[in-house]
Amino acid sequence: MESIRVFAGDCTIRFEGSRDRVQRGRVVVVVKPDRTVLVHDISGYQPVAWLTRADSLTVESGPSSFGLVARAGDQVLTVESHDSARRSEYPASEAGIPVGNHPDTGEPLVRTGGSVVGLDSGVEFSLPAGATVLDSTCDDCGLPTMRVERGAVFDVCIDWKCDPLDDHVTDRFDGEWACPDCGSPLRIIRRGGRLLAGCDSYPECETAFSLPAGVVVDDCECGLPIFETSRGRRCLDSTCAFA
Repeated sequence: MESIRVFAGDCTIRFEGSRDRVQRGRVVVVVKPDRTVLVHDISGYQPVAWLTRADSLTVESGPSSFGLVARAGDQVLTVESHDSARRSEYPASEAGIPVGNHPDTGEPLVRTGGSVVGLDSGVEFSLPAGATVLDSTCDDCGLPTMRVERGAVFDVCIDWKCDPLDDHVTDRFDGEWACPDCGSPLRIIRRGGRLLAGCDSYPECETAFSLPAGVVVDDCECGLPIFETSRGRRCLDSTCAFA
């Protein structure tokens, strides 16, 4: 797991770049895994100096001193300690919305971005677009469940290996619609990381449509289904003139 490094002490801070300046004080320096450096003094939440996602970072430390140099383009942030310096390192992760605990390790699970991650191990479960993590847990493995709309509403485990969403969508919609170009059945497939309704006559017919996050509510004049999505109604074929 990645770590956040924290330094503290009486330091001289030099910034060279858009506006050169030199400061000194008893400060706390936070170095994040992405090489962002933040220097905080006693007042407010705003750092007194910082450099975001430095291209390079050099840190030297001794028993009671440290020095670091962060560079990003033509900007340079230098922090040099004087006396009674301290240094610590702490495991770090993204902060997210709590969604329960891992059934095997007991570690907290949080939703951050498009994933559910474990705060201790860093285990990650990627979520499909538009998924909602539920309060319920999977009967088989004990992980949280999620609600996903792909033509219909499916409640499945967040672990794809335990309860694949693709299997549920396939059971419900495989062969349900006909290819508008050749009349062959549209099969539910995954290609390039996307869940598609693709022509059964592939590769002779390459027609394929990405399944939107929504539920089928009607039939389009073109013969394909109409989905109700968060952005309104649309045909399975996003370029359809009848939508």
